[in-house]
Amino acid sequence: MKRIVVLGAGESGIGAALLAKKQGLDVFVSDQGMLADNFKGELTENQIPFEEGGHSMDRILDCDTVIKSPGIPDSASVVQKLKEAGKKVISEIEFGSLFYQGEIIAVTGSNGKTTTSGLLYHVLKNAGKSVALGGNYGKSFARIVAESAPELIVVEVSSFQLDDIETFHPNIAILLNITPDHLDRYSYSLFKYADAKFRVALNQDAADYFIYNADDPETMHKLSASQLRAATLGIYANLYMEGIPSLDGSGNFEISIQGKHNLFNAMCVVAACRRLGLSEQEIGSGLKSFVNLPHRLEVCGVVSGVTYINDSKATNVDSVYYALDAMEKPVVWIAGGTDKGNEYDVLLPLIEEKVNALICLGVDNAKLVHFFKPWIPVIAETKDVVEAVEMGLRFADPDDVVLLSPACASFDLFKNYMDRGDQFKAAVVALKNKVENNN
Repeated sequence: MKRIVVLGAGESGIGAALLAKKQGLDVFVSDQGMLADNFKGELTENQIPFEEGGHSMDRILDCDTVIKSPGIPDSASVVQKLKEAGKKVISEIEFGSLFYQGEIIAVTGSNGKTTTSGLLYHVLKNAGKSVALGGNYGKSFARIVAESAPELIVVEVSSFQLDDIETFHPNIAILLNITPDHLDRYSYSLFKYADAKFRVALNQDAADYFIYNADDPETMHKLSASQLRAATLGIYANLYMEGIPSLDGSGNFEISIQGKHNLFNAMCVVAACRRLGLSEQEIGSGLKSFVNLPHRLEVCGVVSGVTYINDSKATNVDSVYYALDAMEKPVVWIAGGTDKGNEYDVLLPLIEEKVNALICLGVDNAKLVHFFKPWIPVIAETKDVVEAVEMGLRFADPDDVVLLSPACASFDLFKNYMDRGDQFKAAVVALKNKVENNN
């Protein structure tokens, strides 16, 4: 491996390029779109050649190995041409792992992987461990390897990243759940999507540890047909609905994050930390002091008695199910965006019980409107987040909740789910000031 081409110049691609440069490899970065100013500056500063706004196939084909960013599907013409030419195509996490000697804890799943990764990192850091956090959220895995040499790296990994691994080898792998998501990348096949998720354990051996959700039907179905070499631990979420007991006799751990689903996520963290040798006191201290990341059931304001909650990270139906299940007051639900092959039937019991109005925030809301029209008495549409927030106050009664939990990707109206959540929060603050100034 001497001549590297990196396809895609987001955080993943830039991290791979920096690591390749550090390893003395000949690296070239190519992006179909235009590069962000900060990434362009990093490449220039490190004297890494790049192109934007298209691919120079002659130069790209003149390489040993291609590192493909996870957002680029195998169906892209540039990838097809590379594979036809017999070029090796790997993911950034695969590339990063080739140059890392410490322990890897990989967290994947359709839902909850960012919260679980963040919680695991916090507990380990709080206990004084040499640990970094990255992958699908925050710093890329390759960037971490390029910048430092921690003893442990907690890596949030997506199915897209796992698609292109060969030797990536987590010492501990956590698979939280498998529910329909990103099916447009997997020929609308849940079986193929599950295959991708299980690749997290592909290279594990008997010295490694695989933690999984024993209550998740898709996981259990796939597990029964898999021949895993790692030691396995199945966690039954229903066993911990009343709390997670400490093994030192001090009672249940105090956990800072709310929701039944987060008790399961926390139990996965507890299991991993016990495997890594942390004491019960160290684990308890971390669980209690953790502050969750934004855009995950984040209370962002109360206007005239109505509570606004930002759950913009909920980009699939299963995430919305968890959010609605956690609501204890009547809900005005804001949903919509870029549909990913969603099926909404599983939400109907919670919709009937809790949702009084639906505000569709998206360019094309036809599927949402058609499906929920028989079930929700008030349905409105908008393409403007400020208008959606104002509608929420109009449709809600005092002491109700306005919940942004979209069930869809954000790219029709926003840069990403974070941009969507940030604009929602800003609109709530503006509405609160407007209401208070008029009183």
